[in-house]
Amino acid sequence: MIKPIPGAEILGALAFDADGLVAAIAQQHDTGEVLMLAWMNRDAVARTLESGEAWYWSRSRGKLWRKGESSGQTQTLVDFRLDCDGDAVLLLVDQKGVACHTGRRSCFYRATRDGKLAEIAGVQIDPKTLYGEDTKK
Repeated sequence: MIKPIPGAEILGALAFDADGLVAAIAQQHDTGEVLMLAWMNRDAVARTLESGEAWYWSRSRGKLWRKGESSGQTQTLVDFRLDCDGDAVLLLVDQKGVACHTGRRSCFYRATRDGKLAEIAGVQIDPKTLYGEDTKK
């Protein structure tokens, strides 16, 4: 008997863009808080499904990365969902610590208030503590 390839059906249902990527939204599974948007290629999807940890594709670095590999702020997969067109995925995760490289819980920490951009969530941990270097805000 041939064992099925983990995630093969899911990979076949995804509509990757011309760069081989699909948008991935990470959401805290129990609160519904939207944490971040990242990109996944086939390998990132497969590794996420196989390992139960969130893996993404870094467009700026041109490589796979596991969430928390340098910061320790990991995402454990609870559920993996596809949108109706298969061109975006929703990862319901259990986020350990902060999700944003700026040291905030969520990357969506800015909102419009009175016609202006306002920060609605503060830094919870200094990025230098997370990464040992300066990061852009």
